This record gives sequence, structure tokens and C-alpha cells, in this order.
Amino acid sequence: MKAKDLTVLVGIIGIVLMMILPIPSWLLDLLLVINISIAMTIILVAMNTKEPLQFSIFPSLLLITTLFRLALNISTTKLILSDGKAGEVVATFGSWIARGQVAIGFIVFLILVVVQFIVITKGSERVAEVGARFTLDAMPGKQMSIDADLNAGMINEQQARERRSNIEREADFYGSMDGASKFVKGDAIASIVILLINLIGGFIIGMAVHGMTFQDALSTYSVLTIGDGLVSQIPALLISTAAGLIVTRASSDGNLAEDLTGQLLSYPKLLYIVAVTVAFLGFFTPIHAITTLPLAGLLAFAAYRMTQNLSRKAIAEEQLVEEQQIEEVRSPESVISLLNVDPIEFEFGYGLIPLADTQQGGDLLDRIIMIRRQCALEMGLVVPVIRIRDNIQLKPNEYVIKIKGNQVGGGELLLNHYLAMSPGYDDESITGIETIEPSFGLPALWIDESVKERAELAGYTVVDPPSVVATHLTELIKRYGHELIGRQETKMLVDNIRENYPVLVDELIPSVLTVGDLQKVLAKLLREKISIRDLVTIFEALADYGTYTKDPDVLTEYVRQSLSRQITQQFSQSGETLKVITVGPTLEKKIAESVQQSEHGSYLALDPVSTQTVYQRLMEQINRLLQSGQQPIVLTSPTIRMYLRQVIERTMQDIPVLSYSELEPNIEIQSVGVVNL
Repeated sequence: MKAKDLTVLVGIIGIVLMMILPIPSWLLDLLLVINISIAMTIILVAMNTKEPLQFSIFPSLLLITTLFRLALNISTTKLILSDGKAGEVVATFGSWIARGQVAIGFIVFLILVVVQFIVITKGSERVAEVGARFTLDAMPGKQMSIDADLNAGMINEQQARERRSNIEREADFYGSMDGASKFVKGDAIASIVILLINLIGGFIIGMAVHGMTFQDALSTYSVLTIGDGLVSQIPALLISTAAGLIVTRASSDGNLAEDLTGQLLSYPKLLYIVAVTVAFLGFFTPIHAITTLPLAGLLAFAAYRMTQNLSRKAIAEEQLVEEQQIEEVRSPESVISLLNVDPIEFEFGYGLIPLADTQQGGDLLDRIIMIRRQCALEMGLVVPVIRIRDNIQLKPNEYVIKIKGNQVGGGELLLNHYLAMSPGYDDESITGIETIEPSFGLPALWIDESVKERAELAGYTVVDPPSVVATHLTELIKRYGHELIGRQETKMLVDNIRENYPVLVDELIPSVLTVGDLQKVLAKLLREKISIRDLVTIFEALADYGTYTKDPDVLTEYVRQSLSRQITQQFSQSGETLKVITVGPTLEKKIAESVQQSEHGSYLALDPVSTQTVYQRLMEQINRLLQSGQQPIVLTSPTIRMYLRQVIERTMQDIPVLSYSELEPNIEIQSVGVVNL
């Protein structure tokens, strides 16, 4: 056994023996001084801990010190009642603090007991009880947080074990403190009982055994009783205060002194208010100015010095940040941060800053929030955060939109004008700056506000510059939405569906398809502007047909057929006839014969001459419908739909290609053109 372990055991046994064996007065004096020293050490340690677990032995230490203090009380009681004296320490406390007046000593003792028993101990007990309850209630959430960090790779197994151990130790600590507070309460009650025993028993023994007069017995035993009570209650008060500091101490980067000076003195302007208030008391109340003015001046001087120190600290922090930034740029690893590419970026010239500045009335940020909501509702796509920044390399009124670092659109705006688009015929009275509408490439005019009302009456579509940007951004997100959904975004969608449909997700992923296979299907749907919001139907179709094929093109066709009601409503108005361009039998036969099979799936091998002929015939029919103001839709058989889409998607990406199986049986279809070879 180590020497320190043996010392602790001997000390505990010695405390028990003190209650039984008589102790000479000189040894009792030494033990009383040791008791005071231990109490001071405990409260200083409690003040310098940063979190309660750093002093986790405190509940056990509280029990030992309470037992030690009770043993000293019993020893002093034996000496008081037997010899009529209890050493120099007790006599000094009784005569020096009471100043020869018994009533003052009793009052001081009672005040200490009340402060310890009602204020400090009661509050510490309540804080420990609530802390233990809240810690136990929060344990499941903290355990789940640790498991999530471990699964995400943010911490390793060793760190996870340490964090779990700290949570358990914290719960045990507050539970132990809740029970240990009862020791201090019992000690306060025992001190009052011992006080009465020493006082009453001393009177009786002094007069009956030692032959003292009533006056001598009262004087002798009152002083000794008060001294014994004070010499035990002062260390008890220190330890009770330490218990309160421990249980009310929140986790911090510094000790109590650092937190007090750093937080309480962080507002020098408030000290000026206090200084003025103190000076006011000296001038306008009976309190003498000699008492208040020096204190007011000291507070004002302290506030002035604190203001200077905070200014110097702020300058030093700014210099430190600049030095760190310069050092980061010089370091070889500084280029790593440059490799990050934002999914969507909106850059604009300095002339368009009012669009994004809320202090100048700009509502671009609010519009972007609405765009993300609109895309989620219409397309089922969770649009990533859009990075907004000004770019001095652009023209003042120019803006560009980038997808993954590549520019996909842009334009110029006139903030004090409105964009007016013609209804199909021009009104010569409507004049302005000619331009091209950026979203759909239509001819338009930038008009003044004075012309706005006349243009609206003439049938023009008039929009403000923020609406132009919002519309352009929305259309580009819809066009390039298939590039914004990757495996990580797909995993987020899968996790969202798993909350309500765990059986469906578990059957599909990963036993039937991987997240990558699912991402390819969703991207192909978004490429043709088919909403993926109904993920349940999509997952059901993939679970049904994923066991037969892993070809994403074929799986996409099956999913489109399952979404027939959605596709029908998307391309046809309720009760209206769907006008389409149908594919003739010769073209269908040609495409079917040109399909080739490989180990990676099927592909279309159409000769260049036939491909060019298909382009020309389709463009003739499409232009004819566009001139009549109708939406061109190509309708073909399910077997060749995806191959025909491959033929025309490079030059006619916005033209929808549907199959008969993707439309509801009750929809009326009218062929307004046929494409044949």
C-alpha cells in the first residue's frame, strides 16, 4: 500500500478515535487550525476549477470534513465539560470575536448558522438536485449526439468512450452532491445542539462539580461555548460556500477570478453610471460627500482604464487576425480552401448592390428563400445555399449565375427601370431601351416608371429588376437541377423518406439499388423537368423493377410510367385536349432497328443522315406550333421514347418527349403533326 493511501486510512481511523479517546488541549488546538486550513484550501480549489468534474471528489471530501468537524466538536465538548477549558484556539475565538460580551458572541454564532443552513446549504442542495435531474434527462440526447459524431467520423472510438464516461461521471457527481448537501444541513443542526449542551451542561457542572458561582460559570462556559461554536462554524461556512461554488459553476475556459473580472468588468460604460449614482448620493442625500466622492472617482478612473485596455485589446486582436490570415496565405495548405466550389453562385456588379442590401430596400435574399421553397414544391429538389457576392470585374449593372463554378446565365439590369415584354404586337407609344429578356430570350424594353402604367394598359408584361433576376435564377435552377442532385443530396432525401416509410427504404436500399443508382434515376427525371417530389411512388417503382434490371435509363422509363398522373397534369390543362406531334411508324421502325445492345446497356446507333432528317422534320413541326402559340410536345411509343429523347436533347432540350403509357387513359389526345422518315 502506498504511503498516501495509508495516510488517508490512518486519518479516517483517527477521526473515529477522536470521538472516543480524550485529546490534550495542545493537540486539539493543532487539529482546529488544521480544520480551518483544510476549509480554506477547499474553497480556493473550488474557485479555481473550470468545471465541476475537475473536483469530482468533493462529495466524499464533504463527508470526511463534516465527520472531522463533528469529532472536533465532541472533543472540545469533553474538555469544556470536564476541565472548564478547551485550549487556546477556542478561548481566543470566544473572547476575541465576542469582545467580552456574551450576547454579541451568541448573535454572531446564530447569524453564521442561519447563513450556512438557510442560504448557502439550502441553495446548494436545490441546485444539485435540479442539476442531477436535468443531467439524467439529457443523457439520452447526449449519448445520441456522441453516436452521431462517431458515425460521421468527427471523433474516434477512444474519444467517444471518454465523452460517454464524462456524461456518466457528471450525472453521478450531481447525484452525490444532492446527497452530500444533507451532511452540511445535519452539521448545522448538530452545532446548535452541541451549543446548548455545552452551555447548559457547563452551568450545571461548573456550579455542582467545580463549585463555581453562577456568575463565574456563566462567564466561563459562555465564552468557551461561543468559541467552540465559532471555531467550528467558520470552516463549515467556508466548505458550504465551496459546495455552492462547485454546483453553480458552469463549464468555462477560466477559473472564477478570470470569469468575474472578464465578464463583470466587460462593460466600462456601466461603471460611469455607477460612479455618477454614487456621487449623486453624496451631494443630494445626508450621506457625506467625503464618503462617496472618493469611491465615485475610483469607479470613474477604473472605467477609464478599462476602456483603454479594451481598445488596446481590440487592436491587438485585429493585428493577430491579420497576421494569422497572412500566415495562412503563406502556408502550403492555404490553397486547399480554394478547391471548394459552391453549387450555385450569384455575382453582380457594384451598381446592383442595392438588390441585396436590405438597408437600401433590397429583397433579393427574401426572394431567394421563396425560390428555394418553390423549387422544393414544384420539383422536389432541395436547392443548396446560393452564394451571393459582388464582383468588381463585372460591369456595374451586370450579373452572372454560376453552377458549380461555371457560368450558365447572366444579364444586365437597370434598377430605376422596368422590363416590359410585348404581348405579340408593338405599341409605338411605348418607348424604351431595347434588350433581351434573360430567362426566355424574348425581345423586351427597359421603360421608365412614367411609362409603366401605359404599358400595362397596352397589354405588356411589366416586371421590376428583382423579379427579372428571380425568374432567371428559377429557370436556370430548373434547367440544371439534375446537376445539383448528387449522392450526398440523394442520401438526405432517402433519410427523410425513411422516417415515415422505413420498410420501403430498407427494401430498396441497398439490397436492390445503391444510392448512386437512385441518384442517376432522379437526375434523369430532373433533366426532363419531371418533379421528384413524390419519392414514395418513385421508390415503389424502383423496388418493383430494380430486381430485373439495373440500367438507369430503363428504370427511369418505369418510374415515368408510375408517375403518369403527375406527368399528365403537368402537360395538360384540366378538361383540355392535349395537342401533340406524333412519331410515324417509319421513324419508330428506324429507331428500333438502330438500337444496339452492349454489356453496359443499350444505346442508339442512328446514322448521321437519318439523324439530320429527324432534326429537320421535327423542327418543321415544332416551328409551326410555336408560331400558333402552342406548346410543342412529342408523343411516341414507350419502346423508343428514351432513344428519341437522346436524339433531340442536345438541340431541343426544352421539348418534352412523352410516351403513350405516361398519359392517363381519360386524356384526349389530338395529333397536330406527324414526323416520318
